[in-house]
Amino acid sequence: MESFKTIAIFNYDYETVILKHLLEQQGIPYFFENEMTLSVVPMYTSALGGIKLKVNPEDFEEVQQILDNLNSPLKIV
Repeated sequence: MESFKTIAIFNYDYETVILKHLLEQQGIPYFFENEMTLSVVPMYTSALGGIKLKVNPEDFEEVQQILDNLNSPLKIV
């Protein structure tokens, strides 16, 4: 995990819940840096730079696509 790189930063731990599920479904290894600290002391978000999603550089494209799909506007059919 030393070679993992940051691909996204979140301010609150609740923002990561769905993303964790999607990454686990795809079998993509990941970890959230500062997640535990900020769940206990949320006011440290600015000081620690947020909750950082770290993934293997080989998975960047796939994770970026998952992030883009989460951020796309809702389409109602």
